[in-house]
Amino acid sequence: MKFSENWLRRWTSPAIDSDALSHLLTMAGLEVEETEAAAPAFTGVVVAEVKEVVKHENADRLRVTKVDVGTGELVQIVCGAPNVAVGLKVPCALPGAVLPGDFKIKPTKMRGVESGGMLCSGKELGVPDEVDGLLVLPADAPVGVSIRDYLELDDTLFTLKITPNRADCLSIKGIAREVAALTGAPLAVEAIEPVAPSIDDTLPVKIDAPAACGRYLGRVIRGVNPAAPTPAWMRQRLERSGLRSISVLVDVTNYILLEQGQPMHAFDLAKIEGGIVVRMARDGETLVCLNEKEVTLAADTLVIADEGKALAIGGVMGGLESSVTDATVDIFLESAFFAPDAIAGRARALGFGSDSSFRFERGVDFDLARDAIERATRLIVDIAGGQAGPVTEALGQLPARNTVKVRTARVNKVLGLSLSGDEIAAIFARLGLTASANSEGFDVAAPSFRFDIEIEEDLIEEIARVFGYDAIPADAPRARLAMLPLPEHRLPREVVRRKLVARDFQEVVTYAFVEEKWEADFAGNANPVKLINPIASQMSVMRSSLVGGLVDVLSGNLARKQPRVRVFELARVFLKQEDGSVDQPERIAGLAWGPRQPEQWAAKAERVDFFDAKGDVEALLYPRVAEYARAEHPAFHPGRCASVALDGRVVGYVGELHPRWVQAYDLPSAPVLFELDLDVVLASEMIRAKPVSKFQAVRRDLALVVDEEVGVAAMQASFRRVAPAIVTDIALFDVYRGKGVPEGKKSLAFGVKLQDVAKTLTDEEIDAAIAALLAAVEADHGAALRL
Repeated sequence: MKFSENWLRRWTSPAIDSDALSHLLTMAGLEVEETEAAAPAFTGVVVAEVKEVVKHENADRLRVTKVDVGTGELVQIVCGAPNVAVGLKVPCALPGAVLPGDFKIKPTKMRGVESGGMLCSGKELGVPDEVDGLLVLPADAPVGVSIRDYLELDDTLFTLKITPNRADCLSIKGIAREVAALTGAPLAVEAIEPVAPSIDDTLPVKIDAPAACGRYLGRVIRGVNPAAPTPAWMRQRLERSGLRSISVLVDVTNYILLEQGQPMHAFDLAKIEGGIVVRMARDGETLVCLNEKEVTLAADTLVIADEGKALAIGGVMGGLESSVTDATVDIFLESAFFAPDAIAGRARALGFGSDSSFRFERGVDFDLARDAIERATRLIVDIAGGQAGPVTEALGQLPARNTVKVRTARVNKVLGLSLSGDEIAAIFARLGLTASANSEGFDVAAPSFRFDIEIEEDLIEEIARVFGYDAIPADAPRARLAMLPLPEHRLPREVVRRKLVARDFQEVVTYAFVEEKWEADFAGNANPVKLINPIASQMSVMRSSLVGGLVDVLSGNLARKQPRVRVFELARVFLKQEDGSVDQPERIAGLAWGPRQPEQWAAKAERVDFFDAKGDVEALLYPRVAEYARAEHPAFHPGRCASVALDGRVVGYVGELHPRWVQAYDLPSAPVLFELDLDVVLASEMIRAKPVSKFQAVRRDLALVVDEEVGVAAMQASFRRVAPAIVTDIALFDVYRGKGVPEGKKSLAFGVKLQDVAKTLTDEEIDAAIAALLAAVEADHGAALRL
């Protein structure tokens, strides 16, 4: 359901702004899917009247106009619109005006002629208009008035996601009724006065399907003018509700649909033979609908027919043959109640739907039909003229409205409140529910527009909505267990586990008691924490590293002929301190051995290496970027091991198992491993929004000659130290040794990406940034540009 806030506020206008209204409706169960402005922002545009139009002496398609903008003096404006003419009221942007797209209006010369403003089209103002040229305003538009005020452009359009049980809110009247109940604001319901018949013409109406059609009203109106223009206010409300203006008769029925929630239809009286019969379709009967689709009707489909043929599908869509046209003079106006069960599913079976079927299959107020036909009659007679006959009414089976019992104690128990009977009665009154007190609570009779109130829980929900879900106290449950806070700067352990599982690792749990030899081999620990009473001789000390346990798991899997092993462990280690105390930090370690990927036909088998383990570490630490440096560690290969540092502090190691231990533990080849402090892995930076640049990025490549000993990580650190904010990425893409590079040197090629979020970079800014980067690596590492 889409509607204009200005239209709603003519019915009820609570003292809250658009955002608060949106929140109120959403929290009451009418979810606001979207809000949008009726027109884009612009200023300085007023209503003007064209007083004079002459041809431009230097341009065939331009006209020189003089317009009255309400200042007392005519303003000369050059205009190229094909429909500009003397006497028109049009929007005029005066000097200083700012149109959508930040287009500023100022005095100018067009082909040598002074122009002091701009006459505007609807497209230029962001206002829907099908005219090719200027937006033509009604003749009574007041000159000099702001166009935003005149066209009510400072309006907000709401789109609601109405649940199937709240069909009563598929109209402005229904939404206003709901807002008034929620806020206590007065509801300005305009009384609908019956239109006195001026002719005696009627059309007989008969209902042959009383269970499907509970009420059918019809009225003959003769002498209408189908070419009468739809009033601007009606067109505006229709368009802002997502409907296109078609013709005055169709527009009026659509307007009643949106305003009152009652679907209606107008037939061409000349195309009706005899009277109206509401019946079920004859099996195989056909009808060409308004959408020009011919359908074959099933026997369970309700139709509106005359003596010879079907005219419309009841509650779904009218027929093309009996529809009103530009030649229609006499009409038969229909307003009816169709049972939801008789309409539900019929539109889907036919392969199309309509606004009418959408409402009828959910339930339309069965007492609304008479008010709707009187309201529509008044609009048609006032706008298109004509003489109305008396209303003809036929009745079928109307829904029975049973009372629903609600207990005050039950309300308070379910909602956790302490509402008194008077407070509950006041809520029912605001909702339009008739409630009579009994010994336990109330007997409530739902109005005809509320099909969704059938049991006690429905009424409890209504009380909660009006009381306000936000106002219901959020009492903490009284239990021995409580959820612990989870700070945003720390990841849950399960997130870390899922990261490694996603990289094809499996978690293992190993003993914290290990063999003393493991501590010497894998941790270089000659003084481990010893157990006074170990459970086994090979479990005599507490581990200070997780590497030994993972190597033991690998040995067990290899003994069982596993071709590929990828395991990780998240656990505590035990470090003896100088004062004799034991520190117990947590670490996370991983081991990978065998092929990089499981055996398959699409990729050749490649053994995992140092860079696979390094990639796993980078994934764990992302989005933080660690620094890697060549390192020595008792467990790792002396030339294939790196320390992992964050903010200048070593937080772990990654590398290939030392060949000595590969041989000692009888492994066919060396696995790759990593071990990190868990606190560092769990640490997480707060999420901060960053703008996405709309401007073109710039890339500069730097080929730098440095000594062989200089590491890429050190150069990256130098770059980061001096890089300005416009440098968004520096990545190594090539390493070269050979001709043109002196012996003992290497060429490292870096791609530098530069981009600003607010503007396009100039050559001066780019050159200054590159110069700063070059100066840093030259000073720190003796780097020189490769010539």
